[in-house]
Amino acid sequence: MPQQSALVRASALQLTAGLAGQVVALRRRHPYDTPVMRGRPEHVARDSWFLGTALSAPVVMLAPQAWATARLAGGTAEPARRVLRGLGSVMIAGYLMERLCRRRLTPGGFEPVETPIVVAGLGGAIAMALAARPQPRP
Repeated sequence: MPQQSALVRASALQLTAGLAGQVVALRRRHPYDTPVMRGRPEHVARDSWFLGTALSAPVVMLAPQAWATARLAGGTAEPARRVLRGLGSVMIAGYLMERLCRRRLTPGGFEPVETPIVVAGLGGAIAMALAARPQPRP
């Protein structure tokens, strides 16, 4: 049960950071920008649904995360744990691939609004992936 509680808290933190990242990226027109693909500022709102923004995962990932977090908070639900483990793992890669996130994690790239969002989002994703690991049987 303590690991489940930690997972709920980690996912709630990460989800909050993801939603804040959505809002800030939409307001500041920060499109996603990875080594594989790059968005355009004029398409941030559209792309935020399926491709994400520079500061958050796409809505199609945040919605199942919200469902799984609520399900897990309401009791034991192994499918919810697996969903959060998968999302956390994918989000770690997403944050590390995103050019603006990498910049915000450097001393010279500190920005008072965006850096805390990135730190909370990446930290929450790492905590999610770790807390959702399968528990060894005694």
